[in-house]
Amino acid sequence: MSLLYLPTPIRLYASPLFISTMLWCLPPDASQAETAKQPTSPNETINVRGKKHPFTQGTDTLALFQDTPGFSAYSAGGTSSLPVLNGMADDRVATFVDGMRLTAECANHMNPALSQIDLDSVSNSTAIAGITPVSLGGDSTGGTISVERKAPQFAHPGKILITGQGREDWRSNGGGSGAAGSLTVANDTFSLRYNAAYSHASNYTAGGRGGQVLSTRYLTYNHAITAGIRHKNHLFSLTFGQQDIPYEAFPNQYMDETNNRSTFVNGKYTGQFKTLTLDVRGYWQRVSHAMNMLSDKGGHSATTGMPMNSDGRTVGYSVVATINLTQRHHLKIGSAFEHNRLNDWWPPLMKSMMMGPGTFHNLNGAHRDHLGHFLQWNAQWTPRFSTEIGMRSDIIMMNTGPVSPYNWMGVMGMKDAHAAHIFNAQKRGRTDTNFDVTALARWQALNILTIEGGYGRKTRSPNLYERYAWAEGSMTSKMIGWFGDGNGYVGNLNLRPEVANTTSVTIQLHDPGRHQWSAMVQPFYTYTEHYINVARIGRLSGGFHMLQFENHRAQNYGINAAAQKQLWDTPYWGQGELALHLNWVKGQDHSLHSGLYQQMPLNGTIELHETRGAWNGHINVTLVKAKHTVDWIRNEPRTPGYALLSLGVGYHWRALRLDISLENLLNQRYFLPLGGRALSVVHSTTVPPSSVLGMGRSVNMTLRESF
Repeated sequence: MSLLYLPTPIRLYASPLFISTMLWCLPPDASQAETAKQPTSPNETINVRGKKHPFTQGTDTLALFQDTPGFSAYSAGGTSSLPVLNGMADDRVATFVDGMRLTAECANHMNPALSQIDLDSVSNSTAIAGITPVSLGGDSTGGTISVERKAPQFAHPGKILITGQGREDWRSNGGGSGAAGSLTVANDTFSLRYNAAYSHASNYTAGGRGGQVLSTRYLTYNHAITAGIRHKNHLFSLTFGQQDIPYEAFPNQYMDETNNRSTFVNGKYTGQFKTLTLDVRGYWQRVSHAMNMLSDKGGHSATTGMPMNSDGRTVGYSVVATINLTQRHHLKIGSAFEHNRLNDWWPPLMKSMMMGPGTFHNLNGAHRDHLGHFLQWNAQWTPRFSTEIGMRSDIIMMNTGPVSPYNWMGVMGMKDAHAAHIFNAQKRGRTDTNFDVTALARWQALNILTIEGGYGRKTRSPNLYERYAWAEGSMTSKMIGWFGDGNGYVGNLNLRPEVANTTSVTIQLHDPGRHQWSAMVQPFYTYTEHYINVARIGRLSGGFHMLQFENHRAQNYGINAAAQKQLWDTPYWGQGELALHLNWVKGQDHSLHSGLYQQMPLNGTIELHETRGAWNGHINVTLVKAKHTVDWIRNEPRTPGYALLSLGVGYHWRALRLDISLENLLNQRYFLPLGGRALSVVHSTTVPPSSVLGMGRSVNMTLRESF
């Protein structure tokens, strides 16, 4: 006899660092469904698709972290924003997708890790700024971001489970639309799930009289099949998936993504023994990536634009054993390995003297191998005091083959030919031996006061492009750079790994039950030796510069703060809550006496959220201060401050849920502080273009179903 489960919406509120989160539309039996993991360190923040996320539109999975203290993102394409934690961006943040440590396989980072999973496939997400436990990855200085795919679901013994979910959304600004769905068939031992998602948008319109923002359209598809086997305390799952992005435009890049296919296989095993928990993962991924100029940038035919291709392979494993020494002391031991191989080549352009007659080899068989081991001790000394101490070693091995320019003999490619000759003559293999250590403590001093703090020494080696981007031509160097600033970038074989020393403390005040109110303040400081920044080595047209990566000394410091208060809880009016967030960070390069690039100015949000029966809604105000401290080396633009007002309302009935939101209700015109320059806009040959404009007013609708 078969049994059909009909999931109903569930609300779950928790506040590890003030954040209220909600699990929506999960099956009612917790043994069958995935749940949010518990924090493994005092500074860990868990953020599952929360109360704001039903109003989140589009496919950018980074939206899951929008309420996380110290988090911001700098915009790239519609699905490919790059993370920033406490002023540390992109590769300085270790990013895991379902246990796979992934990096962008592109000179412009158009396919970052979180762009490779659709938002509907995520069950829980983790963001840790600064002091990252050694068990959550090395080779990073800014923190860790991790998202986990939904675990396999199983039926009760002797039953058959058939369940699924669906989602359709529409956005007025840019004509965006999307759909997603999943179907699971399982018994008590075997489970099979299929996920699919689609999203599309045209160029959006800026607020006020900003007009259309060029190069902001995209189209993406995601498919995944997950098979699971469960036996007593053992669970094995295997996921095969593929993502296709036929096109994605980038307003702050000279290039656009004209095709991207990511194919992966990911296997996971978890087993619980008497005093041991074992987590084993293995994965393989291939990314085929193509760039050129879409019509907004004038690339309409085979004789215009600039084709650029890359092909990346990643394979790796991780093994983590958690040993319960006693009821209060736990030891984690782990090993991980990642092999990343990347070819980056630019085919010749027909009838072009500059981009031909040969193929430009940017990276030729480049590889980056990362072998890491760690030891972590968690101790609960008293019911009110706990510590975590960890040590980690990482070996990073890198190399690349000989390269070639478009033309060895032509006058127009003379700089690139000379640079290729010097690059090929050098020894290119590099091995870095890195060491990390973290120490954290948590003390519940009073029933209403909790203090957390610690120190971390974190190390990051350069990425492939920071070390091996070799071209010094005015046009070819502009094709390297994930910063969206329009400058050209040249690598440096002699870069040393970054070493960041971070201290932070988190002070939390809350009611004894942690339900009525809470307040948090979190100051932090990071000093980075050998910080990988840039220096000017040439001037380019349009007011831009040629920059080379160099090691400098830098510091980041700031304060994250938040508070929440339950305003009412009555049978008639339901529940009302007020939440406040505030983030401030400042980064300085001591070697150049400059501000660090892409530091978010002082910003905060004020949100009133109400739930009454089947209804819920929110009013949200986002406040961002004017950006005055900038990186003069990159000629980073200043941006004015702004305030945005958004409204949202939702209603659920049985297995259906409808959400409607009005984003940027007053249609304010504003510039994105971390959005880079609008390189798609026709501009003077001597003055760089302005910053990218943010999206204007948009009416968004989402309908979700479950069965």
